Amino acid sequence: MKIVRFQKDKHIAYGLWEGELIREIVGSIYENWQISPIAHNIKEVRLLPPTEPTKIICVGLNFRSHIEELGDKIPAFPSHFLKPLTTLIGPDEAIIYPRVAKRVDYEGEMAVVIKKKGKDIPQEEALHYVLGYSCFNDVTERNLTRVQGQLTRSKGFDTFGSFGPCVATDLDPANLTVRTYLNGKKVQEGWTGEFVFPVPFLIHYLSQCMTLLPGDIISTGTPSGVGPMQPGDIVEVVIDGIGTLRNPVKAP
Repeated sequence: MKIVRFQKDKHIAYGLWEGELIREIVGSIYENWQISPIAHNIKEVRLLPPTEPTKIICVGLNFRSHIEELGDKIPAFPSHFLKPLTTLIGPDEAIIYPRVAKRVDYEGEMAVVIKKKGKDIPQEEALHYVLGYSCFNDVTERNLTRVQGQLTRSKGFDTFGSFGPCVATDLDPANLTVRTYLNGKKVQEGWTGEFVFPVPFLIHYLSQCMTLLPGDIISTGTPSGVGPMQPGDIVEVVIDGIGTLRNPVKAP
């Protein structure tokens, strides 16, 4: 099942994406809902970020291939940071290349979307708190990361959190392949089975610190192959069973 959030004219709603159709959902996607008789052709709507999170939590150094690429040691605990909600954009929206930027990188990732409120969640119950999974691009100004040594600024620019195209349910988060394409060329590929910290542990660990709420995003880290983008480029994050998250890169 693929859940989307979409806009048609001034109407914004959630729906089920089935082939070329989006069938509107009545009720909360996190609780009991029904399918409306109203349906739209996918070409007639604009897909939005599929949820409205209260927070975007990003995990670093989780793919072993990326850790090796950086020459770092396997971490004992997950490193994580928050991206501002103003970073969030949906499919086909533009990633804006900041005026102060010297190098802007793509980081294709799998996002976990939370279904219900949780705190101090046991690992064995963690997946019961998951609505589904999506694609995420943790866009990063790499030079600022190196020079300033902190992530809030380098990863917090407006439009630096691309999310979508849908939330796909009933997937195994330990058996998905994340691929990133730049102008049609594959530049990243990683299997979530190589995570240092699997999804149930991440949910358990993060919920020890902060309450997770419906719609919240946990982006689980990027594989090897991160690299720069330029205005005019097209970047795509692709995960089988979820779909393709496509965004152009534009100058301010």
